Amino acid sequence: MIPALIIGRKGSRVKDKNVRPLLGRPLALYPIMAAKQARNVTDVFVSTDCEKIREIALRQECRYIERPAFLATNEALAEDAFKHGFDEIRKQAKKEIEFVVLLFANGATITPGIIDQGIQFLRANPTYDSAVTVSRYNTFSALRARKIENNLVQPFIDPKVFGNATCDRDSQGDTYFVDCSVFVLRPHCFDYSRGEIPFRWIGKKVHPLHQEGGCDIDFEWQFPMVEHFLRNIGFTETKTPY
Repeated sequence: MIPALIIGRKGSRVKDKNVRPLLGRPLALYPIMAAKQARNVTDVFVSTDCEKIREIALRQECRYIERPAFLATNEALAEDAFKHGFDEIRKQAKKEIEFVVLLFANGATITPGIIDQGIQFLRANPTYDSAVTVSRYNTFSALRARKIENNLVQPFIDPKVFGNATCDRDSQGDTYFVDCSVFVLRPHCFDYSRGEIPFRWIGKKVHPLHQEGGCDIDFEWQFPMVEHFLRNIGFTETKTPY
């Protein structure tokens, strides 16, 4: 059994973002569609406290997990919602779980193919804990990161760490971010002592699944960015690539 678990809650700093239309479809529909089209995913579970997300999930014949109120606040951690969902899957399914695919309801930069790519890699490489999507964002490198202290702009990390890097944004080498689109992991990763913050659920030995422009939506400016991604892979207001 290879379940996909999608989490999304009702409240958000961006109002109703998980059900907001994007190319005429609610945002949460995109990870559901990708998971259902992945060849190796056997079941799709959606954990939410949101009636609208629940309706979308049930219309797509997903399996519903009720997300408790204490896991649906602004302070609640995704890792706790994922762990709760995983425990509920084990109770409902009562089958041996080979891998788990973790997705966010606000993460639409995803294709069925990249899910299957992660699963196939882990099958072929049993020493790896997980496979996760990464995107290259050199302009957001640690060299360029700053913090504000005493009303002064200060380096977040000592620039000397980067040796001969210059103002050229590529000079420090490529900078990759876990873009929160897809996480494929072995069940043992839910022992979070194996991982490190902020993604304790991915373990230690992690394989990169490369894509361009991946992100989960947390700010208004990301909606057009994700729309660009979706159009590039074949979505329009009237057509889908799968």
